[in-house]
Order: sequence, then C-alpha cells, then structure tokens
Amino acid sequence: MTIDKMAFNSFEVFDLDEYSSPFLDLLLFCLRLSIHRLSMMASNIIRYLVVMVGAIPLVLSSKPVLQPTPPMGYNNWAALMCGLNETVFVETAQYMIKYGLLDAGYNRINLDDCWSTMSRAANGSMEWDREKFPRGLPWLTNYLKELGFIPGIYTDAGNLSCGGYPGAFGFEALDAQTFADWGFEYVKLDGCNMPTGTEAEYKSVYGRWHDVLEDIRDATGNPMIFSESAPAYFAENANLTDWYSVMNWVPKFGQLARHSRDSLVFNSTLYWPDITGWDSIMFNYGQEVRLSRYQRPGYFNDPDFLNVDHFDYTLDERKSHFALWSSFSAPLIISAWMPNLNSTEIEYLGNMGIIAVDQDPLAAQATLVSQDGTWDVLTKELANGDRLLTILNRGNCTASHSVSFARIGLPDLHMVHVKDLWTGHSTRAFKEVTAQDVPSHGTAIFRLSAPKGRCSSVPTGMIFNTFSLATLTASSGGVSWTNSSAADEQVWQTRSDGTIRALANPSTCLTDLGEGKLGLARCSRRAAQKWDYTYSGNVLSRSSNMCLTEADGGTAILNACLDQVDSQVIALPSGVKIIGS
Repeated sequence: MTIDKMAFNSFEVFDLDEYSSPFLDLLLFCLRLSIHRLSMMASNIIRYLVVMVGAIPLVLSSKPVLQPTPPMGYNNWAALMCGLNETVFVETAQYMIKYGLLDAGYNRINLDDCWSTMSRAANGSMEWDREKFPRGLPWLTNYLKELGFIPGIYTDAGNLSCGGYPGAFGFEALDAQTFADWGFEYVKLDGCNMPTGTEAEYKSVYGRWHDVLEDIRDATGNPMIFSESAPAYFAENANLTDWYSVMNWVPKFGQLARHSRDSLVFNSTLYWPDITGWDSIMFNYGQEVRLSRYQRPGYFNDPDFLNVDHFDYTLDERKSHFALWSSFSAPLIISAWMPNLNSTEIEYLGNMGIIAVDQDPLAAQATLVSQDGTWDVLTKELANGDRLLTILNRGNCTASHSVSFARIGLPDLHMVHVKDLWTGHSTRAFKEVTAQDVPSHGTAIFRLSAPKGRCSSVPTGMIFNTFSLATLTASSGGVSWTNSSAADEQVWQTRSDGTIRALANPSTCLTDLGEGKLGLARCSRRAAQKWDYTYSGNVLSRSSNMCLTEADGGTAILNACLDQVDSQVIALPSGVKIIGS
C-alpha cells in the first residue's frame, strides 16, 4: 500500500506493503481523517486572511515579552524641548527619587531630540553635544543606572530629526549599536523628514530598526525597548487606511507606538496657537479610544506624555490626564520640570491604586461604554477579576452621574464593592454606581469587586466606526449609524457565543439577513447571528463572510470585506475575542 501526498506537499510517497497489518491500516485511516479535518480547519482560517493582513506574525513569535506592562518614567520634550543638558537629567533623577516616583514605578529617564551635534563624525557615527553633556552620555547612562533608572534616547527615522539634527536614515545599524555601547536600553524613533513619506517606506525603515535592535538583544541581552512614532504621521489623513496599516505593523516591530499628535509642548503657540491644554488631552484621548484592539501585554498604544506642570491645564485636567491614561494602560511618561512639582502633583502621580490599574497584567485598554457630549463612560476587566469604571465629565459644571451594572458589563450582579481610587474609600453599590460631584473636566475612577470571587462580566459598550465615529444604533426599524447619545440602543453586549445584542432589548440579536442586509431578530443561535472581530477592525458575519459596513446616510449594511477601508474599521468593547491578535 502507498500513502499519497494528499493535502500536504511535505508528505513523500513511500511503500508500506511489507508492513501492512490491521493495526497499521487503522492508524493510516486515522491519519487520513486527521489530515482531512486539518484541511477543513485551514479552509475556515483562509476566510479571515483578507481582514487579517499583517496579523499572523503576532501569534507566531516565541520571543520573550520585553515590556509586559506599559513603561513609566520621564522625557524632557513637552516641558523643555531642545533645552536639555546633563544637569536637567541629573536633577530630574534626584528629584524623582526624593518625591518617591522611582519607588512608585517611574524608572525610565529618556532624552529627546537635540542632544547631538549638528553633523555626524568623520566616521559617520553620532556625537553628543559636549557643551550640553560635558561628561558624556556614557557617563550619564552609568549615573542613571546606579540610581536605579533605565536610560533611553531619541533618534529619527528620516534624514533629519524634527529639530534639524542628524537623522538615522541609512545609519540604522551603526546608530543602534552606538546607543547600546553608550549604555541606553530604550530607543524612541521619530518620523520627521523621511525621503518620500509613504506608508511602505515607514514600514521598511521601522522594520530595519526592529531587525538591528533584535540583533543587539540576541548578542548582548540589552532589551533595547523600541518606541515607534510612525503612526503619528498618518493619524490626520483625510483617509485613515494608511494609519490603520501602520497600526497593524507597529506591534510586530516594537513595544509601544505614539499614534497621534505630541502632547501640548510648553510653548504651545509654536505648533497649535488656537488650542488649549484640555484640547490637547482630548484630541489624543479621541485617537486612543479607536485603537484598543491592538494592545496586549508587550505592546502599548501611546497617547504621549503627561503634562504635569503645564500652565494651560487646571489641576482637575491634569488629574484626568493621569486617570485616563492609566485606564488605558498607556505609558506614563512625565514631561515636566521636576524640581518645581508641588505636593499635590506628586501625590496624584504616586497614587498606587491608579498606577496598579495602569500596570495591570492583562494590559487591557478601557473602552467606551457610552458618550453623550458631557459624560464619557469607560470600562475594562482587571487581571484579578475586578472591573474598572472610569467616568469623565467633559461638561463645564460640577455634576454627578450614575452607571448601571448592566452597562459596566455586570448584568447578573446585584451588589459590588466599589473603591474610589482617588480617595481610597470603599463602599457597596446596588444595581448602579454613582460618581458624585465630578468637577468640570474631572474624572472619577473606581475599582469594582464582586462579593465573592471574580466579576462575571460580559463585554459591553459602544460599537462605532473609528473613521466617522458614528455609533451603531438599534431601533424598531433595524440598525443604523448615528451620533452617539448614550442611549441603551447604542450600548451593545458582545457575548461569548458570538452574538451582539443591544442593551435596550437583549433578547434580539444583530442578524445577517442575507444579500447584504442587516437587522435585529429574536436570538436563536443560528449562524446568521454569530460574529467575529478581527485584528484589522472588521466585524465579520460567520454565515456570509461579509463585513459590517457604514454606507451613505448612516445605513448599516454588510459588504465584501476590504482591507483597512474607512467604512469597515470598527471599535468594539474591551474583552471581545480578537481573531489574529
């Protein structure tokens, strides 16, 4: 008897006649059956490929996780821009120790742009500015490490940095090795002054940096954390396809990526003369909420620095900045003049209850439950089974706001323990949680615990188009895309059985009606009511393999799945299983 190659070309034809036996025949039958089943599984997987471009490498790597929780520390840029020197970093380190910030977890000190000379050395290598750093960068990195900090450095992927200093284009391997030799263990790669500025060029250059940093890790054990700024250069395009494409590959190359604008620099009129500090926070916040599907232990969406001492922020706005970034499990990188921080600022930066949320091992990003123009409600699961609830007051007046357990994703609980993470005070809540007297631009942040064991949660919240920001809305006539209003018709349960149900009527399910039509029908466990969410942001019908789409006029339809198109990239609640992540 012979075994054919069957479904896999790696099988060779060989003769087993002399070994034939009933046992072997049974074994071969089982082998054929197993290969048939694998083939069927492969055919099911293929249907996801069009909406998973670039995702597969994320699940194949066996490398250790270099940065399991988001980095915390300091960077000079937003506060001082090019006004950096050796004294700045020596004093910053000393004051961070004095304030207890190093003990709280802020253990990185990163140099930003303008640290170098205006040209390279004769051999092509970078040189530090000896007036700014008279004892040299190797001395500085050694000094910081002796104190317990991890030093990082800035460079640019293009021909020149954003400040006009030498860029690294064409010098990637030389510069990476130079930085490692000087003692740095973290590289921030900006994206100014690229030769052509295409998405493909950014991917090629950032990919080269990934490769050279990986070589250094393998050769020396230096972790060389890689902070990527590439997405920021596509975030405000009229069409977001390139932004989505960049966001798809940055998690493969590095450990964090700045996805949008810089935080407001101290001299804000240099860049944006017409926006306030609060505008800056809300812009980057508005970009961050679109991207939760990318985040996982080892990779973090970066909404940029914490502006702790900026003159254009109220104290409540600064505290909101910290609470929101922590709710996202975002990097907490302070940019301020450290010697001038006051006791109130030091106190909130050192809030260990909120830092624990930021550093939670799940690394989940809180997602929107609802928005109504005044109140934003966000939630996520925590590693020990607790639930986070964050309530942002975007209005102009102090007010209170209540959120039902069902909206938080806890429909089966009648009581929870509620810890206010600002005050540390714990209470019990029944059926809803109320944030009392939240100031204008302030944020309430709570940790919820079940009376016994873990909170049994259902991923619940808004489903919205990340380009238009239109929200999927249920009605008696079906579903459509409308402006967010925080109505129950816009809050969706995304259940483990693959169904999607509006909180207004959870007995009805989002249903593929065939021929591209979409509606609501009584839940019946049929395939037309089962949906998958992909790494590329598509919501995929299991029955038709078509994707949820926003058509003209806010019509919700199903259409052939396309790659990263504005009408089909959708945000779902935190906790949904993501195919390809």
